[in-house]
Amino acid sequence: MSDATGLLVAKDRAGVIGTVLGNNPGMAENIAERIVDEAVKFTATCAKNPRDRLRPSRVVDEGWHALILHTRVYKELCDDFGIFVHHVPEPPDPSRHNAGELTRTREMIRKAGFTVDGALWLAPTDESIPVAANCEHSEPGGEGTCTGDCSNTGPN
Repeated sequence: MSDATGLLVAKDRAGVIGTVLGNNPGMAENIAERIVDEAVKFTATCAKNPRDRLRPSRVVDEGWHALILHTRVYKELCDDFGIFVHHVPEPPDPSRHNAGELTRTREMIRKAGFTVDGALWLAPTDESIPVAANCEHSEPGGEGTCTGDCSNTGPN
């Protein structure tokens, strides 16, 4: 599977895209669609690799935040993956940014069978695609990345 559009029901995907657009006035709809799709790929990859503590770019995090706000959709998505993917945000601190972590995360997404939209994997200080998301994620092993709840692999 190279894209993520089939992982969400069309009306659910449209709702999450609407949330991204609502949080980012003036954003083009096609950018919001790409952001949501990349967030779904990221979530799927986290679920497949629960111990790897992957981290999203700030732009992809915008889509992840919107997805999480649709709690039923997010829970159903995680149930489909067999593991709930947690999000623990931290205040932004670009000094913690490690470009290698974003590169590693993109590589894991590719290994999971997805095509990566590289234009959305920007450094936290790159505002060429402005988004409302304003949190950072720790280095692997910290608490601010995505984590799978490895203690419960059934429905949550």
